[in-house]
Amino acid sequence: MTVDVACLEETRSSLSELEQLFAAQRQAFAANPMPPAAQRQQWLKTLRELLINEQSALIEAISQDFSNRSADETLLAELMPSVQGIHYASKHLKRWMKASRRKVGLAFQPAAAKVVYQPLGVVGVIVPWNYPLFLAMGPLTGALAAGNRVMLKLSEATPAASQLMKALLERVFPQDLVAVVLGEADVGVAFSKLPFDHLLFTGATSVGRHVMRAAAENLTPVTLELGGKSPAIVSADVPLKDAAERIAFGKNVNAGQTCVAPDYVLVPQERVNDFVETYRQVVNDFYPRLTNNPDYTAIINERQLTRLDGYLEDARRKGAKIIDLYPQEQRLGRRMNPHLLLDVNDGMRVMQDEIFGPLLPIVPYGTIEEAFAYINQRPRPLALYYFGYNKAEQQRVLDQTHSGGACMNDTLLHVAQDDLPFGGIGPSGMGHYHGHEGFLTFSKAKSVLIKQRFNAARLIYPPYGKSLQKLVFKLFIR
Repeated sequence: MTVDVACLEETRSSLSELEQLFAAQRQAFAANPMPPAAQRQQWLKTLRELLINEQSALIEAISQDFSNRSADETLLAELMPSVQGIHYASKHLKRWMKASRRKVGLAFQPAAAKVVYQPLGVVGVIVPWNYPLFLAMGPLTGALAAGNRVMLKLSEATPAASQLMKALLERVFPQDLVAVVLGEADVGVAFSKLPFDHLLFTGATSVGRHVMRAAAENLTPVTLELGGKSPAIVSADVPLKDAAERIAFGKNVNAGQTCVAPDYVLVPQERVNDFVETYRQVVNDFYPRLTNNPDYTAIINERQLTRLDGYLEDARRKGAKIIDLYPQEQRLGRRMNPHLLLDVNDGMRVMQDEIFGPLLPIVPYGTIEEAFAYINQRPRPLALYYFGYNKAEQQRVLDQTHSGGACMNDTLLHVAQDDLPFGGIGPSGMGHYHGHEGFLTFSKAKSVLIKQRFNAARLIYPPYGKSLQKLVFKLFIR
């Protein structure tokens, strides 16, 4: 009973601190509602230098949370896109901030019109565990570039990385500019209920629904970066080594714990066996062994590992053929062997839920139209990948399917393009950020009409029925 009371008091203290941080940021924003470009660029420079200087500590903390995270994958998938994204935003910021001139109709002259990009205020960001650095830094970059104050709720599943990032950010930013919030699920729930001016959530679709529901109470606009089952299509004539190599990279980076990882592969029926062997060889080339291999990342925790094992057992029980790509290796720690799954069906959990692990189902198809139909009969995915060099068929893929983003003959790397927006569609999310779109997401595009002393609009003031008014209607309503 004593423990329960202590926990309750700790929770109350956390929630009180949350409200105080929010109030402090609101007050700071009110005192500086339109930070100049130079100040925003200094914020971004500070953030960039912090990441560069502390990269070793960040790599070590993230690896500690995973029990083993490949240092090169953290460099490649977290630090490099974070640093490059900051550099890109800083370079283009002045142009983004410029008011956009718009036309004024002849009937409303003399006047001028423009769109002014104004900071929203206080932005909340809920960060997942799979890429704890990049998925914090990306939204933070966009929000700071747009001139906002930012509160980050970091994941409780990555305690070492979260605590380190909190200490580092508090060292270089005042909490009324950037505040980092730690805590369990109850703190996350309270965080989503704060009346932010914008809330960005990255995570599971099921949790996204709760976040959106909480935000609706305050009419807080949301950006939801969810997941879903991102398909890869192997065409009838693409060299299988090309396709398998790029799919294997996208699937096995971070041991498949990536929201845009290929979730299943559509392969022409007659090419399935060859694809299996080619994929097996490619993965074995990438990772000659799993045991004590620093290049192969572990599953984040036992809960996620148990979930993935449950998918395999459920699929096996329901008739799937399971191919372990490392049958000779016993599991050590939380490193999970990559698997291929054949003869899958919609009744299996592995074909219903986002996998988020190194399990890859293969779905055979007859014609490319059948592949399109298979994708379009399911919830719209966050990403879609096509492998084939026929440009006409590439265009058909883009025209006849819907997804948050797409790659032709590659996986994952569209997310790292600073000049491309990133976001989902339907069950895979709403809204987008990165680059210019991130600046726009965290800004209010305020329309402004400017008139001076001369007022031609007096001609349409009451009383109505004057001949000049009738002429105006005759000229402009036709």
